[in-house]
Amino acid sequence: AALVLAVAVAAALLAGAAEASRPKWNLTKKGTTVTYDKYSLMIDGRRELFFSGAIHYPRSPPQMWPRLLKIAKEGGLNTIETYVFWNAHEPEPAQFNFEGRNDMIKFLKLIQSFGMYAIVRIGPFIQGEWNHGALPYWLREIPHIIFRANNEPYKREMEKFVKFIVQMLKDENMFASQGGHVILAQIENEYGNIKKDHITEGDKYLEWAGEMALSTNIGVPWIMCKQSTAPGVVIPTCNGRHCGDTWVMKDENKPHLWTENWTAQFRAFGNDLAQRSAEDIAYSVLRFFAKGGTLVNYYMYYGGTNFGRTGASYVLTGYYDEGPVDEYGMPKAPKYGHLRDLHNVIKSYSRAFLEGKQSFELLGQGYEARNFEIPEEKLCLAFISNNNTGEDGTVNFRGDKYYIPSRSVSILADCKHVVYNTKRVFVQHSERSFHKADKATKNNVWEMFSEVIPRYKQTNIRNKEPLEQYNQTKDQSDYLWYTTSFRLEADDLPIRGDIRPVLAVKSSSHALVAFVNDAFAGNGHGTKKEKGFTFDRPINLRLGVNHLALLSSSMGMKDSGGELVELKGGIQDCTIQGLNTGTLDLQVNGWGHKAKLEGEEKEIYTEKGMGAVKWVPATSGQAVTWYKRYFDEPDGDDPVVLDMTSMCKGMIFVNGEGMGRYWTSFITPGKVASQAVYVPYSTAIFEIQEQPIGCI
Repeated sequence: AALVLAVAVAAALLAGAAEASRPKWNLTKKGTTVTYDKYSLMIDGRRELFFSGAIHYPRSPPQMWPRLLKIAKEGGLNTIETYVFWNAHEPEPAQFNFEGRNDMIKFLKLIQSFGMYAIVRIGPFIQGEWNHGALPYWLREIPHIIFRANNEPYKREMEKFVKFIVQMLKDENMFASQGGHVILAQIENEYGNIKKDHITEGDKYLEWAGEMALSTNIGVPWIMCKQSTAPGVVIPTCNGRHCGDTWVMKDENKPHLWTENWTAQFRAFGNDLAQRSAEDIAYSVLRFFAKGGTLVNYYMYYGGTNFGRTGASYVLTGYYDEGPVDEYGMPKAPKYGHLRDLHNVIKSYSRAFLEGKQSFELLGQGYEARNFEIPEEKLCLAFISNNNTGEDGTVNFRGDKYYIPSRSVSILADCKHVVYNTKRVFVQHSERSFHKADKATKNNVWEMFSEVIPRYKQTNIRNKEPLEQYNQTKDQSDYLWYTTSFRLEADDLPIRGDIRPVLAVKSSSHALVAFVNDAFAGNGHGTKKEKGFTFDRPINLRLGVNHLALLSSSMGMKDSGGELVELKGGIQDCTIQGLNTGTLDLQVNGWGHKAKLEGEEKEIYTEKGMGAVKWVPATSGQAVTWYKRYFDEPDGDDPVVLDMTSMCKGMIFVNGEGMGRYWTSFITPGKVASQAVYVPYSTAIFEIQEQPIGCI
């Protein structure tokens, strides 16, 4: 039996049909110029509007890319934006990976084949809710390095990678100046958030980054996002929800560009659904365009999946599932259709918008009109805004009355006829449903392999105190075992049988599972907002030697902050409280450490590695246990998902590939699991907590 990702089959079928209909690239030629003034970007002197969508190539399988790009183009986009993911491409110094989901060049070529422009955000720091902000772990081991600062070790490595990526793009003639489709490149990312951490040195670093980027001579403009000022000819851009009303461009000679219009809010484990309405997104876009903006990028247009261990700390495996296109590559109505209609309307009147004389009229408290006219050709386009919250109203504009709902914008073709209003949605709402795949549930036979709970004498990394976690795992695993042993005398133990000592652990990691004398003693965790947590549970101890094992786990490395290089995890304090003789402090008791799980080391989630351990028939309620089974590909072309609602916390592997983390036991304030369904590609599941098996 075997499993093939059904959505990949669907994408492959669509890809063949799409290939024949793709236009021949003719938007640029060798020698094309991409320039700008205060109004807009210009391609060979021609002003253009850019409706862009963020689609990150590592967050979807390559089989899906043609389908996603087809949907994006049909949604009215003419540009695709993506980050470049340094730690995915250079996991070890000078060892590069551009295969599979990391095939950046293949993805960019597909964009061009669909007749669309591209924006490449090289960074190479990206944040993006991506593990460690896409900075490779090995940077941390370079002496005296300080990330994103006027620091020679960091600047040296950053420059090498940026120029390496630029050369790759040049070799493939990707830049518009070479006849390609890349019209913008980004250096750095949201530096304004941490500039204060580096004081004046931050300005020096930004100046250096801009000059270094410009020295690559790519022939298209460079941008810096969420940055009110940018050095030289680098263009500062806005990130946020309402850049038309919040963004202040300090350089009047540069255009207003919006690199991140957040279509929802990324979610962390434990967070409830964070929705943003189609109406509010449309309102924000038209406010931005009415006030002179000419490029908007939806972040994310399609979010996809944080496969494997790529998600940042606590970030959900499904990324921006509430965007215009959901995690499974299906348009989400009404968001997708409402924005498509907006794009098509603006494009229909783009000449008046791009070339017309601009004027402003105040129509009342909170009401305004922004007009674009070419009088000699009788071309006119008006944006009438009602910026009041909760107050609909009627305004007089050029002799006619117009009803404008609260917090909305109407587009008037010929400055007379309403052709679009951001609050009037004419597309149907869609509802996503899941159905059990009968074929895949046949022969429902599961096997399991339980990890051995290590003891101090079985470890080879020892220290008086618990060691910092990331220095031991080196971002090769989420897991680090901490073990210690201690002896209790008869007078240490409580006299009464109904009183039990308490194990108290302070952790700066994200979760842990405790074992006392090889028996499960409980689990605990923190949250996205907390920087640590305390675990305390009553435990059973015995006379003589007792063995304590703590499995500390990370839910991804932090993705931002000026102190990123100082990021720490692991056990900070450990005591046994409630003994007759007082509190036993174990912090300097002598600790053993074991990075990675045995199943990870032997890669038992792969077909080859599964034979390295002995599997037994699965039973319920087992912590730190691997489960596996084979199942047949379901019939049809619909996406295939795994329902994990009866499991607890762990990792999923399908056909040897990590599908991401699951944590269905982390209940949101709304009393539901943060995410219960995952896209899969035999299946192997590592379950870290005790939980009865249900759906499996």
